[in-house]
Amino acid sequence: MRIYTKTGDQGETGLIDGSRVPKDHLRVAAYGDLDELNAALGVVVAHSEDAALQALLLDIQRDLFALGAQLADPKATVAARKVKAAVGEANVERLEKAIDERDARLPALQAFILPGGSRLGAFLHLARTVCRRAERTVVALGREASVDPLIPVYVNRLSDLLFVLARFENQESRHPEEQW
Repeated sequence: MRIYTKTGDQGETGLIDGSRVPKDHLRVAAYGDLDELNAALGVVVAHSEDAALQALLLDIQRDLFALGAQLADPKATVAARKVKAAVGEANVERLEKAIDERDARLPALQAFILPGGSRLGAFLHLARTVCRRAERTVVALGREASVDPLIPVYVNRLSDLLFVLARFENQESRHPEEQW
């Protein structure tokens, strides 16, 4: 199998159901934003020495592939056909548990904080902003087409987790939060 197929040379791409859409279609933008987020998380994993954080983020990366597959499937059949393409309430609960565990060890927020801190903290803040953009794109797609209602919930919760992870990493590495 070749990497290049030449089928996208005219500005269209294929979806899971075989249909073709322009590469700037909102559906493509939505799963493209999740792909960008996945790559940003890969940068975090590559720079982290925390095995627990790496494991959590690798699970999330797998979830993001599944969500991308669902968004690339306008007929919404892929999750039923492939177990690894299904994301459910348990996945959201895993994010919430991770938020609660780390947030309980952080000082209460007294002001807005500037994104940054340690290298890993800054990468997590960057991933959070990519996640927020992906969330906006998924919500916009949901106004035009059918989107599993759990997808925006997952992405919203993930952005919350990434914020908490950035704060947690900065605290653990003794980088004070800069307030705005």
